[in-house]
Amino acid sequence: MPFTRRHLLALAGTGTIAVTFGCTSPESEAAQRFEFTLTDAEWRKRLSPAQYRVLRQAATERAFTSPLDKEKRAGTFTCAGCGLPLYSSRTKFDSRTGWPSFYAPLKDAVRTRTDYVIGVPRTEVLCRRCGGHLGHVFDDGPPPTGKRYCMNGLAMTFTPRSRS
Repeated sequence: MPFTRRHLLALAGTGTIAVTFGCTSPESEAAQRFEFTLTDAEWRKRLSPAQYRVLRQAATERAFTSPLDKEKRAGTFTCAGCGLPLYSSRTKFDSRTGWPSFYAPLKDAVRTRTDYVIGVPRTEVLCRRCGGHLGHVFDDGPPPTGKRYCMNGLAMTFTPRSRS
């Protein structure tokens, strides 16, 4: 019996698409070590339910819902899970996608890995320190990198630069 789109949709609905298409399994995820680790209960206590879904379960917030998409002040975007500085406002641009977008992360701020959650390979972006899911990176950004780090606003906080 051939594998059809109906099978794919059924698998996606049950959550087994990740295993079927070789997504990161809990075993391989456990093999990745991060400096900042908490138990699931500690993450749930530390984060809002929406932040938990994004950072710990790789959900995506709805487009155009994050105030960080329109944030234009000078400052730093940090991981909402562990506080690691991730992006400078100098690298932020309006991608018109509805999510905060950057053309480059800060040095040693993020890790990437390939995910197949939607059935095609994408490059997932994780916080280097806690492993929180931030979003994905695409090759359709502006110079100088040509990258678009499309981030979930719920995965980050913003600290404006002080006017000292």
